[in-house]
Amino acid sequence: MTEAVSWLGRELELEVGAVAHGGHCVSRVDGRVVFVRHALPGERVTATVTEDKGGSFCRADAVTVHEASSGRVEPPCPVAVPGGCGGCDWQHADPALQRELKAAVVEEQLHRLAGIERKVLVEELPGGPLGWRTRVRLVAGRDGRAGLREHRSHRVVPIDDCPITVRGALDGVLSETWRPGSEIEVTRDADSEVHVREQNTWRGRTRSHRISGGEAVQRAAGREWRLDAHGFWQVHPEAAETFAALVGEWADAPRDGVAWDLYAGVGLFASVLAEQVGPGGRVRAIESGRRAVADGEANLADLPQVKWSSGRVEHVVARAEKPVDVVVLDPPRKGAGREVVDAIAAGEPDRIVYVACDPAALARDLAFFAGHGYGLTELRAFDAFPMTHHVECVALLQ
Repeated sequence: MTEAVSWLGRELELEVGAVAHGGHCVSRVDGRVVFVRHALPGERVTATVTEDKGGSFCRADAVTVHEASSGRVEPPCPVAVPGGCGGCDWQHADPALQRELKAAVVEEQLHRLAGIERKVLVEELPGGPLGWRTRVRLVAGRDGRAGLREHRSHRVVPIDDCPITVRGALDGVLSETWRPGSEIEVTRDADSEVHVREQNTWRGRTRSHRISGGEAVQRAAGREWRLDAHGFWQVHPEAAETFAALVGEWADAPRDGVAWDLYAGVGLFASVLAEQVGPGGRVRAIESGRRAVADGEANLADLPQVKWSSGRVEHVVARAEKPVDVVVLDPPRKGAGREVVDAIAAGEPDRIVYVACDPAALARDLAFFAGHGYGLTELRAFDAFPMTHHVECVALLQ
């Protein structure tokens, strides 16, 4: 058998096809799929192959655009280019086109993985496409300068600024010299305080050193939250309030009812459910992170109807009180999975509100729920991560 010849470094003339999940578009050459970044559907480009592991596909960057899309714009960041920072995927696209591309991805994933045909509109959050990111993780290069990694690479691209990050958050970080290889986590909270933590991994052990801050203040759902600055909270400053309001609308938990908040974080959605069920109801908040549980218990101490459980959701939910009226879940990027879906369905909830940061994971889980008789009745999608390929969806199942 003849060994396949690698295309790595090869230049290809491409007619760019449809957008695909992951921040790239699809083209085809000699029977192979080429996932090409820095391109837009309908363009004609020259692309350089950046990764080829054999098989049916390879990856490439568009380096010359011969026929440009009407939605192409100049990237606002000088390192959002081929071979540059991998943090953003769509800086070369007009924001309105970005949302159209994300909608197409959600539609395709729903169709391909769940058999659901549905038109999707990705909604813009207030504030515009720049200056929204309140949390960022940098890495120090060999010279000690903080930067971000190249796409699918460990190479550190030093930066002088990050246009999608909230103004002022990185001022004191980018001017410092750090231990090479260390990760620098930066959070700016609702009071504009900047929290910085440096992490180093040596022989499999991670050590953290707090540079500034530590406890962040956030506000959403009519409450002030105090939590670990580097624990989970929505990245976009308008996201927590937007999602909490929508979850409350769709959950509509009955007075004195029973609700679950799975992957609860510090209890944002649990607080909404608790207000709905009232003092006579019960909300089970399940979260694997112990610090998040501790923060949640402290923040919701005035809501005794919220009972916290720490552990893996798939283990704890199997022992949770049943039946349940409403379930809210906000799983990590990989989704909930069949075991969690089966456990939720066993509780026979009337309504399930699913908050998803990955459309493929959402679609797979919707297919699992369909096996238990739950259908998608409402879906809204939000551009909570402008300039990147990420999109947040909220789904109602009944």
